[in-house]
Amino acid sequence: MTALHILLVPTLQMPKPDADVLARIQAAAGPDSTVTIAESPGEAYEAIVDADVLLGRIDADLLARAKRLKWVHATTAGADAYLFPEMMDSPVILSGDKGLVGSHLAETAFGLLLAITRRIAVAILDGPKSWEHRVEYRMEEFELEGLTMGIVGFGGTGRAIAQRAAGFDMRCLAVDAHDVPPSPQVAEVWKPDRLEELLGQSDVVASGLPLTPTTDRMFNDALFAQFKPGAIFVNVTRGEICDPDALVRAVESGRLGGAGLDVAHEEPLPADHPLWTTKNVVMTPHTAGASQLRLGRNLDRFCRNIEHFRAGEPLEGLIDKEAGF
Repeated sequence: MTALHILLVPTLQMPKPDADVLARIQAAAGPDSTVTIAESPGEAYEAIVDADVLLGRIDADLLARAKRLKWVHATTAGADAYLFPEMMDSPVILSGDKGLVGSHLAETAFGLLLAITRRIAVAILDGPKSWEHRVEYRMEEFELEGLTMGIVGFGGTGRAIAQRAAGFDMRCLAVDAHDVPPSPQVAEVWKPDRLEELLGQSDVVASGLPLTPTTDRMFNDALFAQFKPGAIFVNVTRGEICDPDALVRAVESGRLGGAGLDVAHEEPLPADHPLWTTKNVVMTPHTAGASQLRLGRNLDRFCRNIEHFRAGEPLEGLIDKEAGF
């Protein structure tokens, strides 16, 4: 393959790369290739014209300016922001760090879960007055050992959640619409026709789903009605998979025992939304994707993918644009 022009567009997940990172990318691309950093939208707008590869975020305006672009490597695990109509219709291939973010998303999932089950969140909010509620907290706390974790969507995040659930001596079940292999914690990955069975058995239901037309508002009144009474819902992937009003109704009615959320259908979630004040709902502001290891993992993949791309080989973390992930 001829020399490449690689354009880097810094994002929240990938700040401006330092000299060591640039050297690694240059080494993977070859000495005749060019690596450009766009430090402003204007610079990206100019450089995209003759770029072959883009690392970072692209939108319809940038894509319209591209004349040679063949491949975009995303700096986010979720592909939905990249799948605008023009990108869907283009031959540009898309890859990203899907499958690499499960560990830190799973850690937040368990942080949220423990904040509910061990009454940590309410105790922190109560501050010094928490001692007045000590007996109340102790009456409400419960262990995860022996409970069932049901995972809906068994990709990288779902697998990482199962690993951690096993560490708490939980039994793990999983459902996925695709043919994915089991894991040491999940002996068999069920198909969606057994979702109701999973929900009925699970004390905790964790979503590992991407956002697609099929999963949009999937967790609604009808689905929450199938949950085991008192179960806890945890969502650290995409907020739009859940109907927020249905979630509030399910928790307030007692159908659900609580919910731990890192994502919301609307971000930032308005201050007057009832999710902020619903008892046993704890939330973080879409921070689960942060990790000191994330960028390094994705840059390692990107450099490997440059070599795959130059050799005409399949890319790691390839995103199926039709499937949405």
